[in-house]
Amino acid sequence: MISTGTTTATTATAATTTTTSYTTLDSPLGELLLVGEESPTVPGGTALASLSMPQQRGAASVQPHWHRDARPFAEALRRLRAYFAGELTRFALEFRTNGTEFQERVWQSLDSIPYGTTTTYGRLAEALGVPRSDVRALGAAIGANPLPILRPCHRVIGADGSMRGYAAGVERKTALLTHEGALQPTLI
Repeated sequence: MISTGTTTATTATAATTTTTSYTTLDSPLGELLLVGEESPTVPGGTALASLSMPQQRGAASVQPHWHRDARPFAEALRRLRAYFAGELTRFALEFRTNGTEFQERVWQSLDSIPYGTTTTYGRLAEALGVPRSDVRALGAAIGANPLPILRPCHRVIGADGSMRGYAAGVERKTALLTHEGALQPTLI
């Protein structure tokens, strides 16, 4: 596995009261919802906890106690805009996710899949030491990734090159891989 070494992940382990902020960003994939939680280690004080797209399976939805504020997301928004403009290939942001130990390990492994490339579920399982019998669990963990695009689960494809599952829709997975140059655009 190749490591980009550009993403820091922080897992929330204690049940504490935190302020949750959110903002949105218009993108080629639709309006993105960014959700963050207080973090004393992040410049601006908010670590990304979720990024979701319209009609995404398991997507976050704005809660009444959340605060709309784009300021804590300034760097994430800048980087996402640069990514969609073709000017950024790696994200270096702090995340705060709340997965199981297995999910966190899988999500962190996604960070090592280089821009413009793909890997298969089988190769990712092998790199993580996940037995073949648990590849479905690996796929479920990938599907539960709360930070698509930032943690590039779209870069994991079927062994036959097929675009298998993507919580935000296979058409968005295809669009992201085409944007990154891993797939050739189709002519209509």
